[in-house]
Amino acid sequence: MTHYHFTVVLEPDREEPDRYNVRVPALPGCLTYGESIEDALMNAREAITGYVESLLADGEPVPADTHPTIATTVVVTLNAAA
Repeated sequence: MTHYHFTVVLEPDREEPDRYNVRVPALPGCLTYGESIEDALMNAREAITGYVESLLADGEPVPADTHPTIATTVVVTLNAAA
């Protein structure tokens, strides 16, 4: 069993609230979406699996995720000026 690691980028859809668009930078054209973050990630796993299985079936190399990205939200609290 081979494990592959890919960065996925989730972005809220600007036109449809409660929708998250997902892209996989290492896999050109590998795009999906979900109605929640959890749904988007589940769909991303399915899209990546299908993409990689297709590459392997065609004898193509699987691109490496050479620049993994980790992102999070940072909260900053400032004291009100007196």
